[in-house]
Amino acid sequence: MRVLLTCFALLAQCMFASAAVAQQADQSSQTATTVCDFDDGKEISVQYSKAEVEKNEPHNGKVWEPGGTAMTLYTQTPVVLNNVEIPVGAFSMYVIPNRKDWTLIVNRNVTAPTKYDQTQDMARASMEIGDLSQPVKPLQVVLAHMGPKLCSIRLYYDTAGALTQFTEK
Repeated sequence: MRVLLTCFALLAQCMFASAAVAQQADQSSQTATTVCDFDDGKEISVQYSKAEVEKNEPHNGKVWEPGGTAMTLYTQTPVVLNNVEIPVGAFSMYVIPNRKDWTLIVNRNVTAPTKYDQTQDMARASMEIGDLSQPVKPLQVVLAHMGPKLCSIRLYYDTAGALTQFTEK
């Protein structure tokens, strides 16, 4: 009987551990992180939601929080976006999509779940936009090392791809 209870207890622990791992995987699959390393080893990264939220489709000219939450930019070194220096730290990022161009916004407020506040904007940059051959959903964000002090950020959503760049100070 004691052996049977011990086996049951071990089986239950394994089942609960498996369920906990599966839950962490499900939660972590809702967010993604992309990283770009500069030549000196310092990096920038962006964490964003991969969740599809039907009510949160982008609308032309309106601030968009992909997946219902702002993206987060982390910088280990000061960077420049559209001639504005962004210091070391964490910042919220938003996008304003339009038919002919998109705007990337870096915002000081990283307190969740605070909504977008334009008075906290640090920098805005126009993004080049192009058409994708196949629709992409949910949003995909890619940081790419383009030179010793240059990382591009690319956003892919539906049939649009948008691009701008960060330069290490």
